[in-house]
Amino acid sequence: MHEAAFIQDLAIILAAAAGLGWLCQRIGLSAVVGYLVAGMVVGPYTPPFSLVTDDASIATAAQVGLVFLMFSIGLRLSFRRLQRLGLGLVLAVFIGAGLVYYATRGLGLVAGLDGTQTLFLAAMLMVSSSAIIGKVLHETGAGHERHGQLAMGVSVLEDVVAVVMLTVLNSVVALDADGAAAGGGGLAATLGGFGAFVVFAGVLGLLIVPWLLRTLSVKADEELQTLATAALLFGLAIVAHRAGYSLALGAFLIGCIVAETPHRHSVERIFEGMRDVFSAVFFVAIGLQIDIRALGEAWWMVLALAGFTLVVRVGAVSTGLTLIGTPHRDALRTGLVATPIGEFSFIIAQLGVAAKVVPAVYYPLAVGLSLVTSLTAPLLTRRAEPIADAILRRRPRWLVGLLDSYQGWLERLGERRAGNVLWKLSRRRVIQIGVELLFVAGLLVSAEQLQIRITGWLGGPGWWFWTALVAVALVPLFAVWRNVAALALIVAEFTTQGMEAEARNRLRGLIALGVRSVATVAMVTWVASFAPTGAARWALPASALVAVAAFVWLRRRMVYWHSELEVGLQEVLGEAGAARLSATSVPWAGRTHEEWNLGVSDCVVPDLAECSGRTLAQLGLRSRFGCTVVGVERQGCMISLPGPGEALFPRDKVLLLGAPAQMASAKAALGAVAATEASEFDAVGLETIVVPAGSRAAGASLAELAPSAAHGVQLAGVGRGPVRILNPGPEERLRTGDELLALGTPVKLRAFRAWVREA
Repeated sequence: MHEAAFIQDLAIILAAAAGLGWLCQRIGLSAVVGYLVAGMVVGPYTPPFSLVTDDASIATAAQVGLVFLMFSIGLRLSFRRLQRLGLGLVLAVFIGAGLVYYATRGLGLVAGLDGTQTLFLAAMLMVSSSAIIGKVLHETGAGHERHGQLAMGVSVLEDVVAVVMLTVLNSVVALDADGAAAGGGGLAATLGGFGAFVVFAGVLGLLIVPWLLRTLSVKADEELQTLATAALLFGLAIVAHRAGYSLALGAFLIGCIVAETPHRHSVERIFEGMRDVFSAVFFVAIGLQIDIRALGEAWWMVLALAGFTLVVRVGAVSTGLTLIGTPHRDALRTGLVATPIGEFSFIIAQLGVAAKVVPAVYYPLAVGLSLVTSLTAPLLTRRAEPIADAILRRRPRWLVGLLDSYQGWLERLGERRAGNVLWKLSRRRVIQIGVELLFVAGLLVSAEQLQIRITGWLGGPGWWFWTALVAVALVPLFAVWRNVAALALIVAEFTTQGMEAEARNRLRGLIALGVRSVATVAMVTWVASFAPTGAARWALPASALVAVAAFVWLRRRMVYWHSELEVGLQEVLGEAGAARLSATSVPWAGRTHEEWNLGVSDCVVPDLAECSGRTLAQLGLRSRFGCTVVGVERQGCMISLPGPGEALFPRDKVLLLGAPAQMASAKAALGAVAATEASEFDAVGLETIVVPAGSRAAGASLAELAPSAAHGVQLAGVGRGPVRILNPGPEERLRTGDELLALGTPVKLRAFRAWVREA
C-alpha cells in the first residue's frame, strides 16, 4: 500500500536524519550537513543502502518540508525588523547581490554557459543560508558581536533577495517554455505583478491574521490555535501556487505576517517541533535526489566553484557594507561569516533542473557547495578577526585614502539629509501611496481568477462581483488621492519659500494643481495597466462610473474607511510588543570589546535542568564563574538586567556577559540536567481520608501537621459530621472521625493516608 510505504519512507528519513545529524554535531559540524549526507546515504543512488526509492514519496516529503522551512524563515523576518536593520543594510545587500551576479556572469563567459545557465548559477550564489549562519554564530559565540549581527541581518535580507529571484526565475522558465526571450518588459511585468501580489496578500493578512489569532487566544484552546495557524500556512501556500508563484512564497509570507503579531512567540513555540521535523525532512529529501556518483565525478567543479564562491561572496558582502559606511574591519568580518549557502540554492537548482533549462549537474553542485561552505564557515567565523586584520594591513595607501575620503563624504551627506525637512514630511505619505497602489494592483491582477472561483461557488451573474471589487478598490484609491493632495500642498509650500506673498500664492496653487494632475494621470495609467483584459475588460469603464458616483455620494464615508484601514495597519505594524532578545535588540551588543576580553553570548535552559526554579542568587554565576546574567527571554518577553531574586525556568533564553572561558563554564552549569521524576500534573486529584481513633493527627492543628511542607498535599476541607469546613486555617485542630479532603498526586496521597493511620 502506498500509504504504508510513505510512512515507512518517512520513518527511515527521520531516523537517518537523527543519527547523522547527531554525529555531525558531535564533530563540530552543522546538523544540516548531516541531513544532506543522510539523504545521500539512504537514497536511491547508493545501493545496497537504498532504503527510500519512491519518487512520489521523496517529492511529497520535500514539498511539505519546504513549506515549514519557509514559514520558519518568514517568522524571523518582520517589517519592524527590517526597519531596525535600516535602509542602508538593505541597499548593501542588493549591491552585494549585484556584484555576485556580475562576477558570475564573467565566470559564465569563461565557462561557456548560456544566459539562462549563468542566471541560475548567479542566483544560487547570491543568497546565503540563514539557518547555517545562525547555528555557526551561536556555536562560536559571535551572535552578539557587531559583525555577527550584521551577518544575520545580511542573511535575513538575502532571504528576500532569494524570494524575488525565485519569482524572476519562474518567469524565465515560463518564457523559455513558450519559446520566448526574457525581455525587459516581461521582467518588469513579472516584478510588478509579484510586488502587487505580495502587498495585496500582506495587507489582507495584516488586517485578518492578528485579529484571528487574538480571538483564538481568548476563545479557543491551544489545539484549535495550532489547527487555525496550520490552515493559514497551507492555505496561503496554495493561494500563492494558484496565483502562479511557488508554495515557498505563500509559506514565507504567512511567516512574515505572523511575525508582526504579538502571538509570534507562542506560534514559534507551538510549531517548534513540527518545524524541526519537517525542516530536517526537507534537507534529507534534497540529499535523496543527489546521485553520489555524479557528485563524485564533479568534485573538481565543486571545489573550484566553492573557492570562487568564498572569494566573491566575501568581496561582494564586504564591498556592499563598506559602500554604506560600515567600518572596513567590521565589513570584512561580516563577509567572512556570510559565506555558507544552503536551502534557497537547493530550491533554485531544483527549479532549473526540473524545467530542463540547466544541466542536471547543477543539483549535486548546489549540495556540494553547501557542504564545502558549511564545513569552512565555523573556521572562517572563528578566524575572522586575524584574517580581516591581515587583509587590511595589505591594502595600498591610495585605497586607504580613497576609502577614508568616501566615508567622510558619507558622513557629510548624512548630516545634510538629516536636515531635509521636505523629505521628512513627505516620506511617510510616499510609502503609503506605494503600498496602496500595489494593493490595488494585486486586487486587479487576481480579479479574474477570484471572479471565476467565487461565482462558481455562489452562482449568479458576475456583475455583483465586479461591483464589490470596485467598492473595495475605491478605499485605497481614495487614500492615494488624499495623500497625493497633501503631498502637492507640501511640495508647493517648500518650493515657493522666499517669494513675495502675491506671487507665492499664485505659484503655490499652480504647483499643487500640476502635482495633482500628474499624479492623476499616473494613477489612471497604473490602474489601467493591471485592469482585466479578458471577458471582464468592461470592468474598467464601469469602475470609473462607480468611482465618480462614490466620490460624490460617499466621500465622507470613504474618509472614515481610509482612516480605519490606516489605523488598523499602524496598530499591527507599530504595536509595542514586549522587548525581544535578538541580535538587533540588544543595545550594548553593537560594538566589539576585544581589548576587554569580554563578550555577550546566550544559551537556552534545557527542560530538565538542575537550575530550574532556582534564583540567580542561589546559582551564584557571578561568584562561581565571574559571569553576569544581563537578560532573560521567557515566552517572548525580555527581562532586562534581572535581579538576584529572578528564577530561571526551562526554555528560558539567558544572555550572559563575561570572558569566553567564564561564559563557557556558566553555560555548562546552566545546561546540566538533573535526574528528575516525570510530572504527574494530570494525576493530581482529590481524595477523602478519615482520621481513625488513635491517629497521630488527632488533636493536632494544621499548623503543627504542615501537610503541604511535610507531606506534599493540600487540605482543601475538613468534614465533621454535617459540618463542612472549606479551606481550613492553620489554627484548625483535627478530631477523631474527621474526613480530610486532600489534594495531591497518587504517590503523595498514599503516603499521607498511611501516615494519618499510624498511631
